[in-house]
Amino acid sequence: MTLVSAYRSSKELYLNLTLRELRSKYKRSFLGWAWSLVNPLANMAVYTVVFAYFLKAKPPPGINGLDVYALSLMCALLPWNFFSASVMGSIGTLVGNGPLIKKTYFPRQLLPAATVGAALVTHLIEMGLLIVVLVGFGDWQAATFLPFVLVLMAVNVMFSLGLGLLLSALNVYFRDIEHFMGIVLLVWLYMTPIIYPITSVPARFRTPLKANPMTEMSTAFRSVLYYGRLPSWSAFVYFLGWAVALLALGWWVFNKLQDGLAEEL
Repeated sequence: MTLVSAYRSSKELYLNLTLRELRSKYKRSFLGWAWSLVNPLANMAVYTVVFAYFLKAKPPPGINGLDVYALSLMCALLPWNFFSASVMGSIGTLVGNGPLIKKTYFPRQLLPAATVGAALVTHLIEMGLLIVVLVGFGDWQAATFLPFVLVLMAVNVMFSLGLGLLLSALNVYFRDIEHFMGIVLLVWLYMTPIIYPITSVPARFRTPLKANPMTEMSTAFRSVLYYGRLPSWSAFVYFLGWAVALLALGWWVFNKLQDGLAEEL
């Protein structure tokens, strides 16, 4: 069964699982969905104060002379937040739904996919608001490049889902993965030029930094949203290649391990 056919045959179940994730995310919360905006805004405020004011990190001016560190930051931070939330949320989905897995059969891949889908809904809202703000600051190109932004988001979904499938299956057998990945993602964030411009990195360190696929992801989003230009095709193809390869690997490993999931859980 292919990835597409597995999800197509379980559309209703996938939708219900995604809605369950969305409803439970801010259940019994006073602010509710407002937290999806408060959290990135709080991160933006902290990073802006520390990096823009204390450490004097200053990205090159954007299109039409746009020179707002917070907007440059959010163009790359929001896609990262989606990736991080998707991966960390996916890791524990199989363990957390152990009773459901034991009771009935359904494509187990739907569980991490529903987590990614719920994160995508929040991400779409955040990116929509960011584009409105960018247009308000005179960056009309942000709206013009909307189709390519959606393409980049789709590639980011593939990358996130691939890693989520891989780690969610492995986490059933090695429960330390969920805790270990929290550290990995923290280090990964600081090894990606999101809260600082890549131009501030010494030249000798830029080549290994660009081997990180999320470097090309952050650069691509910032290029189309903040600088009003398409990213280099080599960078886009590099990130796309990683996304396709990781999705294929995650799907293959998940299929290999899923037969023993109920027993392990």
